[in-house]
Amino acid sequence: MKILYLVRHAKSSWENRNISDFERSLNDRGKRDAPFMAGILKEKKINIDLIISSPAVRAFKTAKIFARELEIEEKEIITNENIYEADRKDLLKILIVANDSINNLMLFGHNPGLTYLSNYLCDYEIDNIPTCGIVCMQLDFDSWKYLGSKSCNFIFFEYPKKYF
Repeated sequence: MKILYLVRHAKSSWENRNISDFERSLNDRGKRDAPFMAGILKEKKINIDLIISSPAVRAFKTAKIFARELEIEEKEIITNENIYEADRKDLLKILIVANDSINNLMLFGHNPGLTYLSNYLCDYEIDNIPTCGIVCMQLDFDSWKYLGSKSCNFIFFEYPKKYF
């Protein structure tokens, strides 16, 4: 059995229009939401074996905040440049090659790819994974290579506006 967590980066800042989309960091709401949502996961007593993040500043900062709250060392976060601007197929390619010794994988990325991937993998339809939203699903197989259309069971969907 495998557990997959799809996490959209926290809210980013548009304050400096002179920096690239890739370099945008978190705004105040993002800095509030990320530790709060990580705390929700900590309360659920989840275990994470691997964190893979987009290297975009807002996604990687969100991943680092989650790692800190979940007591995972920052150096254990793997970045994958293929996550930035990825569509569903690109994200699936990253996941299906994960080592099968990994049972609990957390992927930090961007929309619309994450929402499309979530809707492809499980039968729980989500219109939009909002910033800092978390979708958790379970694959009832022993290998990530079996990820595919409706191959996962929905476990939960958490997002900041449920609480604020």
